[in-house]
Amino acid sequence: MAQRGHEAAGAITTAPADWPAVEQLFGVRGEPSRCWCRFFALPGASFGATQPADRKAQLKNKFDGGGPAPGVLAHRGGSAVGWCAVEPRHCYPRILRSQVFRAAGAAVSGDSAGDEQSCVWSVSCFVVAPGHRRNGVAAALLGAAVDHARANGAAIVEAYPVDPAQRPKAGPADLYQGTLGLFLGAGFEVVSDAVPGRAVVRLRVA
Repeated sequence: MAQRGHEAAGAITTAPADWPAVEQLFGVRGEPSRCWCRFFALPGASFGATQPADRKAQLKNKFDGGGPAPGVLAHRGGSAVGWCAVEPRHCYPRILRSQVFRAAGAAVSGDSAGDEQSCVWSVSCFVVAPGHRRNGVAAALLGAAVDHARANGAAIVEAYPVDPAQRPKAGPADLYQGTLGLFLGAGFEVVSDAVPGRAVVRLRVA
Protein backbone atom coordinates (compact mmCIF):
# COMPACT_ATOMS: atom_id res chain seq x y z
CA MET A 1 0.00 0.00 0.00
CA ALA A 2 1.41 3.35 -0.98
CA GLN A 3 2.32 5.67 1.84
CA ARG A 4 2.39 9.42 1.70
CA GLY A 5 5.76 11.05 2.11
CA HIS A 6 6.64 13.37 4.97
CA GLU A 7 8.62 16.55 4.93
CA ALA A 8 10.37 17.86 8.00
CA ALA A 9 12.75 20.64 8.82
CA GLY A 10 15.94 20.42 6.77
CA ALA A 11 14.18 18.93 3.73
CA ILE A 12 13.88 15.47 5.25
CA THR A 13 11.52 13.17 3.36
CA THR A 14 10.47 9.68 4.41
CA ALA A 15 8.96 6.64 2.74
CA PRO A 16 8.74 2.86 3.12
CA ALA A 17 12.25 1.46 2.72
CA ASP A 18 13.66 -0.02 -0.47
CA TRP A 19 16.55 -2.47 -0.45
CA PRO A 20 19.15 -0.60 -2.56
CA ALA A 21 18.92 2.47 -0.31
CA VAL A 22 19.10 0.37 2.88
CA GLU A 23 22.17 -1.43 1.55
CA GLN A 24 23.84 1.88 0.79
CA LEU A 25 22.95 3.41 4.17
CA PHE A 26 24.21 0.45 6.20
CA GLY A 27 27.45 0.41 4.22
CA VAL A 28 30.42 -1.82 4.92
CA ARG A 29 31.67 -0.45 8.26
CA GLY A 30 30.13 0.00 11.68
CA GLU A 31 27.45 -1.86 13.60
CA PRO A 32 24.66 -1.62 10.98
CA SER A 33 26.86 -3.45 8.45
CA ARG A 34 27.43 -6.23 10.98
CA CYS A 35 23.94 -6.54 12.44
CA TRP A 36 21.74 -5.76 9.41
CA CYS A 37 18.91 -5.17 11.87
CA ARG A 38 18.57 -8.89 12.63
CA PHE A 39 19.40 -8.86 16.34
CA PHE A 40 15.78 -8.86 17.49
CA ALA A 41 14.73 -11.23 14.71
CA LEU A 42 17.19 -13.98 15.73
CA PRO A 43 16.60 -15.29 19.25
CA GLY A 44 19.13 -16.78 21.62
CA ALA A 45 22.33 -18.08 20.12
CA SER A 46 20.98 -17.82 16.57
CA PHE A 47 22.36 -14.32 16.10
CA GLY A 48 25.87 -15.26 17.17
CA ALA A 49 25.77 -18.32 14.94
CA THR A 50 25.33 -16.21 11.80
CA GLN A 51 27.79 -14.10 9.84
CA PRO A 52 27.10 -10.52 8.70
CA ALA A 53 26.61 -11.78 5.14
CA ASP A 54 23.92 -14.18 6.37
CA ARG A 55 22.14 -11.40 8.25
CA LYS A 56 22.30 -9.15 5.20
CA ALA A 57 20.73 -11.89 3.08
CA GLN A 58 17.98 -12.39 5.66
CA LEU A 59 17.09 -8.70 5.65
CA LYS A 60 17.11 -8.63 1.86
CA ASN A 61 14.73 -11.58 1.87
CA LYS A 62 12.27 -9.46 3.85
CA PHE A 63 12.16 -7.05 0.91
CA ASP A 64 11.85 -9.87 -1.62
CA GLY A 65 9.04 -11.68 0.21
CA GLY A 66 6.13 -9.68 -1.14
CA GLY A 67 5.02 -8.24 2.21
CA PRO A 68 5.26 -4.71 3.57
CA ALA A 69 8.74 -3.23 3.81
CA PRO A 70 10.32 -4.08 7.18
CA GLY A 71 11.07 -0.43 7.86
CA VAL A 72 11.11 3.13 6.63
CA LEU A 73 13.84 5.45 5.38
CA ALA A 74 14.58 9.14 5.75
CA HIS A 75 16.15 10.94 2.79
CA ARG A 76 17.92 14.25 2.54
CA GLY A 77 19.47 15.68 -0.57
CA GLY A 78 18.66 12.57 -2.56
CA SER A 79 20.43 10.15 -0.19
CA ALA A 80 19.16 7.88 2.55
CA VAL A 81 20.24 9.27 5.94
CA GLY A 82 18.18 7.19 8.35
CA TRP A 83 16.35 3.90 8.86
CA CYS A 84 13.71 2.78 11.34
CA ALA A 85 12.74 -0.89 11.61
CA VAL A 86 9.04 -1.53 12.21
CA GLU A 87 7.20 -4.82 11.76
CA PRO A 88 4.51 -6.91 13.45
CA ARG A 89 5.74 -7.73 16.94
CA HIS A 90 5.87 -11.48 16.33
CA CYS A 91 8.67 -10.84 13.80
CA TYR A 92 10.95 -10.03 16.74
CA PRO A 93 11.18 -13.13 18.97
CA ARG A 94 14.06 -11.64 20.97
CA ILE A 95 11.80 -8.76 22.04
CA LEU A 96 9.14 -11.22 23.17
CA ARG A 97 11.72 -12.97 25.35
CA SER A 98 13.39 -9.82 26.68
CA GLN A 99 13.41 -8.78 30.32
CA VAL A 100 11.78 -5.46 29.45
CA PHE A 101 8.87 -7.17 27.68
CA ARG A 102 8.36 -9.89 30.26
CA ALA A 103 8.50 -7.43 33.14
CA ALA A 104 5.69 -5.44 31.49
CA GLY A 105 3.35 -8.40 32.03
CA ALA A 106 -0.33 -7.63 31.59
CA ALA A 107 0.43 -4.23 30.08
CA VAL A 108 1.52 -5.93 26.86
CA SER A 109 -0.33 -9.25 27.01
CA GLY A 110 -3.89 -8.00 27.14
CA ASP A 111 -4.42 -8.07 23.37
CA SER A 112 -6.78 -10.72 22.06
CA ALA A 113 -4.83 -13.72 20.82
CA GLY A 114 -6.42 -13.59 17.41
CA ASP A 115 -5.40 -9.99 16.76
CA GLU A 116 -2.02 -9.80 18.44
CA GLN A 117 0.01 -11.36 15.65
CA SER A 118 -0.82 -8.69 13.08
CA CYS A 119 -2.19 -5.72 14.99
CA VAL A 120 0.67 -4.92 17.38
CA TRP A 121 3.69 -3.59 15.51
CA SER A 122 7.07 -2.91 17.12
CA VAL A 123 9.55 -0.14 16.43
CA SER A 124 12.80 -1.96 17.14
CA CYS A 125 15.75 0.02 15.81
CA PHE A 126 16.97 3.36 14.46
CA VAL A 127 20.01 3.99 12.27
CA VAL A 128 20.93 7.62 11.51
CA ALA A 129 23.97 8.42 9.39
CA PRO A 130 26.81 10.42 10.96
CA GLY A 131 26.39 14.10 10.26
CA HIS A 132 22.60 13.87 10.33
CA ARG A 133 22.00 13.16 14.01
CA ARG A 134 20.22 15.45 16.47
CA ASN A 135 18.45 17.41 13.75
CA GLY A 136 15.05 15.81 13.33
CA VAL A 137 15.81 12.64 11.40
CA ALA A 138 14.77 10.26 14.18
CA ALA A 139 11.51 12.12 14.78
CA ALA A 140 10.71 12.05 11.06
CA LEU A 141 11.49 8.33 10.95
CA LEU A 142 9.20 7.62 13.89
CA GLY A 143 6.33 9.50 12.28
CA ALA A 144 6.85 7.53 9.08
CA ALA A 145 7.05 4.23 11.00
CA VAL A 146 3.71 4.92 12.66
CA ASP A 147 2.11 5.74 9.30
CA HIS A 148 3.62 2.62 7.72
CA ALA A 149 2.33 0.38 10.50
CA ARG A 150 -1.13 1.97 10.37
CA ALA A 151 -1.31 1.64 6.59
CA ASN A 152 -0.58 -2.08 6.88
CA GLY A 153 -3.15 -2.92 9.51
CA ALA A 154 -1.59 -2.09 12.87
CA ALA A 155 -3.89 -1.14 15.72
CA ILE A 156 -1.07 -0.49 18.20
CA VAL A 157 2.53 0.61 17.68
CA GLU A 158 4.83 -0.41 20.51
CA ALA A 159 8.45 0.42 21.37
CA TYR A 160 11.07 -0.15 24.07
CA PRO A 161 13.12 3.04 24.45
CA VAL A 162 15.85 4.01 26.87
CA ASP A 163 15.26 6.76 29.42
CA PRO A 164 18.57 8.71 29.56
CA ALA A 165 17.42 10.49 32.72
CA GLN A 166 17.64 7.16 34.52
CA ARG A 167 20.57 5.85 32.50
CA PRO A 168 22.83 8.91 32.12
CA LYS A 169 25.78 6.78 31.05
CA ALA A 170 23.93 5.44 28.01
CA GLY A 171 25.92 6.35 24.91
CA PRO A 172 24.89 6.41 21.24
CA ALA A 173 25.50 2.67 20.94
CA ASP A 174 22.88 2.10 23.67
CA LEU A 175 20.20 4.31 22.17
CA TYR A 176 19.47 2.46 18.93
CA GLN A 177 15.94 1.68 20.18
CA GLY A 178 15.30 5.38 20.63
CA THR A 179 14.91 7.59 23.69
CA LEU A 180 11.85 7.89 25.85
CA GLY A 181 11.54 11.60 25.05
CA LEU A 182 11.40 10.87 21.32
CA PHE A 183 8.38 8.63 21.75
CA LEU A 184 6.59 10.79 24.29
CA GLY A 185 6.96 13.70 21.87
CA ALA A 186 5.19 11.63 19.22
CA GLY A 187 2.22 10.89 21.48
CA PHE A 188 3.22 7.48 22.81
CA GLU A 189 2.27 6.60 26.39
CA VAL A 190 4.30 4.61 28.90
CA VAL A 191 2.57 1.31 29.72
CA SER A 192 5.44 -0.16 31.75
CA ASP A 193 8.57 1.12 33.47
CA ALA A 194 9.15 -2.06 35.46
CA VAL A 195 12.80 -2.16 34.34
CA PRO A 196 14.54 1.04 35.52
CA GLY A 197 15.65 3.17 32.60
CA ARG A 198 13.76 1.07 30.06
CA ALA A 199 10.14 1.69 29.18
CA VAL A 200 7.49 0.01 27.09
CA VAL A 201 5.49 2.64 25.23
CA ARG A 202 2.44 2.41 23.01
CA LEU A 203 0.42 4.43 20.57
CA ARG A 204 -3.03 3.34 19.43
CA VAL A 205 -3.36 4.06 15.73
CA ALA A 206 -6.52 2.22 14.67
